[in-house]
Amino acid sequence: MKLINADRCPYCARVRIALAEKGLDAEIVEVDLSDRPRWLVELNPPRGRVPVLDDGFILPESEVIMAYLEERDPEPALLPDDLAGRVRARLLVQRFDENLGDDYYAYRRGEDNDLVGKLERLEIGQSLFADIAYVPWVIRARDMLGVELPERIADWLTELEQRPSVAREIGVVQTL
Repeated sequence: MKLINADRCPYCARVRIALAEKGLDAEIVEVDLSDRPRWLVELNPPRGRVPVLDDGFILPESEVIMAYLEERDPEPALLPDDLAGRVRARLLVQRFDENLGDDYYAYRRGEDNDLVGKLERLEIGQSLFADIAYVPWVIRARDMLGVELPERIADWLTELEQRPSVAREIGVVQTL
């Protein structure tokens, strides 16, 4: 298995964390997003976005890759045991942009946004799958953008930091 990766990309971070939680090894191929190689654009047209997983076939998009990893290696499970919990986790990931992403990127660009409000209302702690989908942005908001996290979110992140997969990602962010 091979992961086309960029350390600075939070979407790639989702996949790195999921791989670590599953105990799966992948060859990491690091790319420079400011100078995307032509082969990446050909691999994932039209813009050559990362992450891309090659597991005998090419699979782009972090949400899809996470779902694939859950199906491919169901243990340890990232999704809850019950159907309603699994569907709820997938819905939280599907709604990432409106729940957090849009405001995170607006904040990063210096535009009007409601990032702190979105963080205050963020649904967390319901499933590891959804938590993995959100935590890369929360780490980056805190460590790279200097956002003071609401207490509930800071406590959640402190708990997640105990997981080696998340602690490793914090280390990656500190090197950016």
